[in-house]
Amino acid sequence: MNPFANRAPSLSGPATDALPVTPEDSADLPYVALGLYVETGGEISLVTVAGETRSIVVADFSILPVGVRQVRATGTTATGIHALVLA
Repeated sequence: MNPFANRAPSLSGPATDALPVTPEDSADLPYVALGLYVETGGEISLVTVAGETRSIVVADFSILPVGVRQVRATGTTATGIHALVLA
């Protein structure tokens, strides 16, 4: 049984997919992320949906609940980054 079958995607609900992220300085993510999941902590340089560039330090196995349109290669040391999306 699929509990998502008859529900419209919601920004307040769970993501429908988790896409691996390769940090990139010039390209946006294929989907705007509802948040990020990070396997190995470090610094993440990102561009928010508001268009602001931010650098945030996260721990291993962190969930960062912020809308993200780009994860920048420059300044990102965290690895195993996944974008939580409504795909």
